[in-house]
Amino acid sequence: MANTPTTSRGHSAKTLAAAGGLVVFAAVMLLVAGVLGICRGIMGIARDEVFVRTPHYIFQFDVTAWGWLHLIFGIIAVIVGAALFKAPLWGRIAGIFIAAVVILLNFLSLPYYPFWSLIAVAISGFVIWALCIISPADMR
Repeated sequence: MANTPTTSRGHSAKTLAAAGGLVVFAAVMLLVAGVLGICRGIMGIARDEVFVRTPHYIFQFDVTAWGWLHLIFGIIAVIVGAALFKAPLWGRIAGIFIAAVVILLNFLSLPYYPFWSLIAVAISGFVIWALCIISPADMR
C-alpha cells in the first residue's frame, strides 16, 4: 500500500474530496428546498384555501402568515445555498441555521401539508449532516 497524503488532522485526500462533494450536495439541496419553500410561500399567500386546516392542532396560525415565513426563509435558503458553492465558513454556519429553521417551519406545517413537510424535514436533515460532517479547517 502506498502512503496516502493526509491533512494535519489525519484526513486523506479522498475524505476531503468526499467532504467537498457533501458541501456541494448540501448547497444543491438547500437551493432546492429554498425554491420549493418560495413556491409554498407563494401558495400560502395567494390562496390559503389550498391547504387543509386541522381544527384541533395546537399550533394554529394564519396560513397567509405561514406563507410569508416560508417565502422569506425560502429566499434566504436560496442565497445561502448559492454561497455554499464557494464553501465559506459563514455559508456553512448559515446553511445549518437555515436548515434547522426549515425543519421547524415544516414541523409546524405538518397538518397542512404532511407528505411534503416530512420530505422537507429529511432534506434539511441531510443538509445539516453534510455541512457538519467535516471541520472547515480540513477543507483548506
